[in-house]
Amino acid sequence: MHRMITILGPTASGKTPVAARLAAEIGGEVISADSRQVYRRMDIGTGKDLEDYTVGESGAVVRYHLIDIREPGTKYNLFEYQQDFFDVYQQIQARGAVPILCGGTGLYIEAVLKGYKLSPVPQDPELRSRLEGTPLAELTEMLQALKARTGSNMHNTTDVDSCQRAIRAIEIETYNLHHPTPRRELPPVDSLIIGISIDRELRREKITRRLKARLDSGMVEEVRALLDEGIPAEDLIYYGLEYKFVTEYLTGKLTRDEMFQRLEIAIHQFAKRQMTWFRGMERRGFEIHWIDTTLPMEEKIEKIKQLWQ
Repeated sequence: MHRMITILGPTASGKTPVAARLAAEIGGEVISADSRQVYRRMDIGTGKDLEDYTVGESGAVVRYHLIDIREPGTKYNLFEYQQDFFDVYQQIQARGAVPILCGGTGLYIEAVLKGYKLSPVPQDPELRSRLEGTPLAELTEMLQALKARTGSNMHNTTDVDSCQRAIRAIEIETYNLHHPTPRRELPPVDSLIIGISIDRELRREKITRRLKARLDSGMVEEVRALLDEGIPAEDLIYYGLEYKFVTEYLTGKLTRDEMFQRLEIAIHQFAKRQMTWFRGMERRGFEIHWIDTTLPMEEKIEKIKQLWQ
């Protein structure tokens, strides 16, 4: 029997309700694998939907982890995630509960399942100022060349969706080239992997509907409150997607319509990149059992339980 269940899928596929319901039925606790839900007060834009963790008529609340553990404006990375994941994973096991990893950040999921060997890499201000203003295409080429030298494929090239992320990845590869560092050995985790699949057209429709709902429920106000709290606009833009485009709207770079259109396109592209990553995991030897999101919840849970047995 596997030691953990992983539930992955692209944005808007409905992973969290499945993970929460499953946890409620088999005595599990959910560990989030979402690189942005770690931040406090970034709720609507990251789609925390914490009400999903209250399940059924009884209103049982499922325990969840690695959500709301950092302050906005800080940079959380894969190394920290691995450490945090492993600490929580061991605590859940010690309680005799089933760890259920759930999320859409493929890099985080693959890193903990594989037990990536990582090390913390400090920032290099000189390198940063030298690369500032370099076009993304050039940064991507530099990164690919560096990776070829370090023999690394740790960082997803789809994470090069902004110049900042590309520069951080270059910084890491450059550091690794010159400093082989001691690393905390984290063992791979044996997990049953369930993928929630959603038809492309339905996914597009859900993304648009959800974006409208999030804007109606205060997403712009959420970002405005973060800016008012003194978080620099560029720090929010770094988080990408909702935070990038809403910040650009609030700072007068985009009209509301432009914000909506560009954000919608960016989320569709993001979902596509997530699927590319998951297909890549399958090619790299992970077995993912895909379950259609349109099936009734009972059926989805039943299928997962059968695979789990």
